[in-house]
Amino acid sequence: MIFLMLTILAITIGLFAWGKFTPDIVALISMISLYLTGILDATETLSGFSNPTVIMIAALFIIGEGIAQTGWTAMAGKKFVEWAGKSVPKLLVIVTLGAGILSGFVSNTGTVATLMPLTISSAWSIGTLPSKMLMPVAFGSNTGGLLTLTGTPPNIIASNALVDAGFNGFSFFEFGLIGLPLLIIALLYFRYIGYRLLPKNKTNNKPVNIETTLHKWIEAYKIDNDYYRLRIRSLSPLINTKLEDWHIEKNFNVSIIRLKRRHPNLLKGIHSYEEFPTHDTELRYHDIITVKGDTEGINKLMIKFRLGLLPLEPITDELKNNLINQEVGMTEVIVNPNSMLVGKHYKIGDYFNRYGIQLLAASRNNKPLEEKEITVKAGDAFLLRGTWEDIDNLKKQHENLVIIGSPEGMAKNVDKLNLKSYIALGALLLMIVFMVFKIVPGAIAALISAGIILLAGCVPITKAYKGISWTSVVMIAAMIPMGIALQKTGTAQVIANGLVSYLGAIHPIALLAGVFLLTTTFSQVINNSATAVLMAPIAMLAASTLNLSPEPFMIVVAISASTAFLTPIGTTTNAMVMTAGGYKFMNYLKVGAPLLLIFLIISLMLVPIIWPF
Repeated sequence: MIFLMLTILAITIGLFAWGKFTPDIVALISMISLYLTGILDATETLSGFSNPTVIMIAALFIIGEGIAQTGWTAMAGKKFVEWAGKSVPKLLVIVTLGAGILSGFVSNTGTVATLMPLTISSAWSIGTLPSKMLMPVAFGSNTGGLLTLTGTPPNIIASNALVDAGFNGFSFFEFGLIGLPLLIIALLYFRYIGYRLLPKNKTNNKPVNIETTLHKWIEAYKIDNDYYRLRIRSLSPLINTKLEDWHIEKNFNVSIIRLKRRHPNLLKGIHSYEEFPTHDTELRYHDIITVKGDTEGINKLMIKFRLGLLPLEPITDELKNNLINQEVGMTEVIVNPNSMLVGKHYKIGDYFNRYGIQLLAASRNNKPLEEKEITVKAGDAFLLRGTWEDIDNLKKQHENLVIIGSPEGMAKNVDKLNLKSYIALGALLLMIVFMVFKIVPGAIAALISAGIILLAGCVPITKAYKGISWTSVVMIAAMIPMGIALQKTGTAQVIANGLVSYLGAIHPIALLAGVFLLTTTFSQVINNSATAVLMAPIAMLAASTLNLSPEPFMIVVAISASTAFLTPIGTTTNAMVMTAGGYKFMNYLKVGAPLLLIFLIISLMLVPIIWPF
């Protein structure tokens, strides 16, 4: 039975390393094989899908998506770039440290996904290459996951292994006792050694961020001269009337784009918005309305209704700050010949309730259309404004519209905070409090926080589910039975005995080194969560055999499972930066090997002191 178990284990690891199939498929094949060979029964085979670890990790993806969607990660990332100025070493330290800190609370993948475009953009802007910055971001996020219990799945797996064995699990910030020193070591390494080892790869990946996208739209649609902000003054006849009472668009050829409630009786600094004013929208004293129209029409409107003209920011900032936020955005679309829109008549500035979209501008043959009403032709380009959700749904409603760029990526780079941003942050902090003080189990705490984020609408449910890495969730759930099988067949005991016989007899630190090296070897070719699931029972049995505390061995399993520095396939984050940085397989080995060796030495020095044998 042990030989059969080792065969399945070897094939599983081989399939992971081969990369022909996705990790979740490999894990499912392994799980089914354990059942078909009679090693596990049906209950044991499916036990991973009800495991609290799997549920907690899925909830953490939702929480991370909520933090990203509400602007926190984008804001933090841009602050890092601002602090760096024009200093390459300072930027290197900031992005590595930023990736480490963020990944302590947000998924490693989410951290790299957020910081990667900002890092690429800032690298180009200060005169260096993305290849000099991206690998530190990936390695920094992997290391930063060791700052908290929920920073990376191996931490949770190691802690739960202790609980399942009857010991106390690790507290929320306990991992930081070793994670913080390792993160500092990583910073110093990249600042003084790693940077010199990183390649100078010239890549053609200058990113298009919000500012550059808006500049492009301003140029293509000539929208820099016809936007104004007007304030309703105390003597204006508009006060306490509805828009439909005045036919402003018809009489003045002016479109009302947005309305900001700013009545002086409201609490200072608290405003409400009508993002898409309709005919039924009621106007009040001190409201600020954003309008689009020619100068003549605007002047007539101001005189007729006694409106005050407010100064505009530079048009790029005006569009970004007043027309784009966490809920509402802009996108560019092109009309295909087969679109049902061809031949129809639309007015610039109109809001279409059916689609939840506002038509801001149009262009034909690369020239802006200046007329107020247009007849749609194939190839026309539109600049649209709507909620990010409606923009996302637009493609489903009109299959013959081509959406240019990535509205979803643009939405995540909006760094303006709102009420939902603070709700998402509060939900994250609430989960941390629950876990620090052990008020409820970790999985329940994560579910409560994820539920708050969903109920508050911090992230739409559809995007929340898209934000979950189902490949990782299914893979972890399907690999948990492997850990059960290793123990049930005695295979874990055999491997543990081997470690004990050859290393344990020398010294517990030698055994600790063996666990580290075996775990990190697995982590270079298979997912770190799968590695932790495989190694946790082996390390636990090795410690038990010598009557040693399992805590240092579980900590080392978590650390070494997150040290996939030698290959681009060890973690998703390594793979994410590979193309963007133009890295080769040997680049990871050259840069990662010294760092891995340093981590091994530091872990063997500090872990036995912090968690005695």
